[in-house]
Amino acid sequence: MNWILKTFKELTTTELYAILKLRSEIFVVEQNCAYQDLDDKDQKAWHLFTEKDGNVLAYTRLFKSGDCYTEASIGRVVVASSQRGTGLGHKLMKESILALENRFGKTPIKIGAQTHLTKFYEPHGFIKINEEYLEDGIPHIHMLRAV
Repeated sequence: MNWILKTFKELTTTELYAILKLRSEIFVVEQNCAYQDLDDKDQKAWHLFTEKDGNVLAYTRLFKSGDCYTEASIGRVVVASSQRGTGLGHKLMKESILALENRFGKTPIKIGAQTHLTKFYEPHGFIKINEEYLEDGIPHIHMLRAV
């Protein structure tokens, strides 16, 4: 599997379109959640994804410390519905953590996780650090992966 890591400016328009298409399919349509996905943070992020035949199969956006939280962070974690149950989500998280470490050194990583996915993130070293909160009508919780 080929993982691609690019800054916003390095993304081609075709890649950006495929990324936004997947994010919209899952976060807006599948989850029935009207929210502002284009939040002006993509320009600061590193974009990690894998694709096949022009379709993005898995994606995250990565931030250095200070861009979103005091800690480095991983966001917009998404796997195409056709790829669920294949282990691709766990590969995506491993690659995301590795990409952050390679770019910025070993550093704490904070995420805002949908609460029902906490068991997915825990094997990657993330622990709950606060009480549940609502974001766009969906229960979330902050999780932290210590160094």
